[in-house]
Amino acid sequence: MRILLLTHAFNSLTQRLAAELRQRGHLVSVEFDISDAVTEEAAALFAPDLIVAPYLRRAIPASVWQRFVCLIVHPGVVGDRGPSALDWAILQQRSEWGVTVLQAETEMDAGPVWASARFAMRDASKASLYRHEVTQAATAAVLQAVANFSAGNFVPQRPSGSQWQPLVKQADRAIDWQADSSATVLRKVRSADGFPGVADTLFGQPCHVFDAWPEASLRGTPGKVIARRETALLRATVDGAVWLGHVKRPGSIKLPATLAFADEAASVAHANLPDWWRAPAPTWQDIAYEEADGVGYLAFEFYNGAMATHQCERLRDALAWAKQRPTRVLVLLGGHDFWSNGIHLNMIEAASLSGGSAADESWRNINAMNDLALELITTDQQITVAALGGNTGAGGCFLARAADQVWVREGVMLNPHYKNMGNLYGSEYWSYLLPRRVGADAAQAIMRNRQPLTAQGALQLGLTDACLSRDVTVFRAELTAMAAGLAAAPDLPARLTAKIEARARDEAAKPLAAYRNEEMAHMHRNFYGFDSSYHVARHHFVQKSPASWTPRHLALHRELGWVQP
Repeated sequence: MRILLLTHAFNSLTQRLAAELRQRGHLVSVEFDISDAVTEEAAALFAPDLIVAPYLRRAIPASVWQRFVCLIVHPGVVGDRGPSALDWAILQQRSEWGVTVLQAETEMDAGPVWASARFAMRDASKASLYRHEVTQAATAAVLQAVANFSAGNFVPQRPSGSQWQPLVKQADRAIDWQADSSATVLRKVRSADGFPGVADTLFGQPCHVFDAWPEASLRGTPGKVIARRETALLRATVDGAVWLGHVKRPGSIKLPATLAFADEAASVAHANLPDWWRAPAPTWQDIAYEEADGVGYLAFEFYNGAMATHQCERLRDALAWAKQRPTRVLVLLGGHDFWSNGIHLNMIEAASLSGGSAADESWRNINAMNDLALELITTDQQITVAALGGNTGAGGCFLARAADQVWVREGVMLNPHYKNMGNLYGSEYWSYLLPRRVGADAAQAIMRNRQPLTAQGALQLGLTDACLSRDVTVFRAELTAMAAGLAAAPDLPARLTAKIEARARDEAAKPLAAYRNEEMAHMHRNFYGFDSSYHVARHHFVQKSPASWTPRHLALHRELGWVQP
């Protein structure tokens, strides 16, 4: 079938659905829902058999849903209605929630149901639940709905009852630091993460807070900021304390808390951890190491997968330290939601907002990423594994490929390209790492096509080495077993020797420094050249500017010469 995905943005769910539908033989095109006229034009050009709307912020115009069957992906159980479904599910402490695929009609979320799926709620942020449980349930429900539609004889049923829940207002999740427990504060912040955040104050100044984590040990006067650690601030509650990782001040962008309140945070006491080992009690720890069965596991939980200059430098230090441990295999776990998305665009934008140079900070950041990739490539005492349990994109994909093995959880989406960010050339030694895995022609196609890959798709191309279970718990168990088996393998010394010899041959043929210099010559033009496309694209990305058009590599129906099949 021809299926048009109508969406506010090409987010992770939309990417997943596009890839899954294409794998099943459907012709899929994407249109950003910018205005009624644009949506009407897209439907007329593509003449879809079916329209699926995974992520919308406004109603589909009647002129479209009256002509085409339009299926809305609603992040709520059957009968739930309203724009804040997942927010309310977190605030109301629902033990189970779901996704409903329903047909668009005049009344919002009240149309007949084509499919649905349920899932157990997890103690996590709205953004994390959306990227995992909601995306998984939505994928299953949409595929079922498409199959039902294709069958031709399925009759969708209206819910026997429904409940409208209004938009969650800031008053509904306002924090009372003199009365709310840590669990309540966590729940309120998590219900608004990553948008719109909870309206609050820090140091007596208004802001929106995001990225909350529990603290098991430190205590203080309720409401007082009692400690800092790297990018996060610790604020006391009536029964403990909560780490706040990110804030957005009025008129600014979302930033790490210690940067957004740099002057105020300077006088706050540090509560740094003594080393890289994972803390025994719950706390906020962005880099954590542990060992088992001859395997070292290095996790790095960076918000949205963005890696700023200092974070790259600290992770490189941690990696260099882990390489000296008496292990035979070293697994880089990344974070729960993201493995890595490369350089930190918000921090780079912040440099320009504070009178500095975004080009200079971009240069520092990409060099720090390259130093980190080089540290990983040159590991010679362990077999290294990048274990992608969460999505990864841009430089993060090639940082992962710097490991000897890349194991990916099924359900993860990879975006191994840079050009969508203002035609960036990219670095992280991709021009060395990618062709040697997939061949020169495939490497150029991957970088040129700018399309996301599923875990299975990446495996088929040779970009990755294994695709593991999509269930996060099962994935971790499989990963642990595979890593332990690799560490215990009798041929591991021979594999290490072969790895060292192969690296030496590659270095003799063309040094890594040469690849880096060539890549960075391109990046210098991106950052400092006459073409400001990267800076413009970064600014609009960080500022969350509404889309003005749908990129042509997504909108097949807008390609020159498009003819309806």
